[in-house]
Amino acid sequence: MKAAVSYRKELMTLLKDPGEASAYLNAALEAGDKKAFLLALRNVLEAQGGMTAFARQTKINRVSLYKMLSDKGNPGFENILFLLHAAGVTFQTAPRVVKKNLRKAA
Repeated sequence: MKAAVSYRKELMTLLKDPGEASAYLNAALEAGDKKAFLLALRNVLEAQGGMTAFARQTKINRVSLYKMLSDKGNPGFENILFLLHAAGVTFQTAPRVVKKNLRKAA
């Protein structure tokens, strides 16, 4: 029997790529759930070097990073942008695609 690959290990490997990390973060944003986005950002940071490395790079205390990105965390927008930049991704907006009702008049 083939050994199972850990989901987390595979996720961490994928998130090392900035393109994959960006798509992952965008999916979390689209979910519209702050907790999901913070978890996604935490996963990206862990995959790309870990909290200790990002704490050194950003000069944000490691414990503060964990608190900021916890379920109850409430990081400011500036901190989010700073962390995204440090992870090699950027925050952008795009127009929301609204599907029009294409029902034909009978």
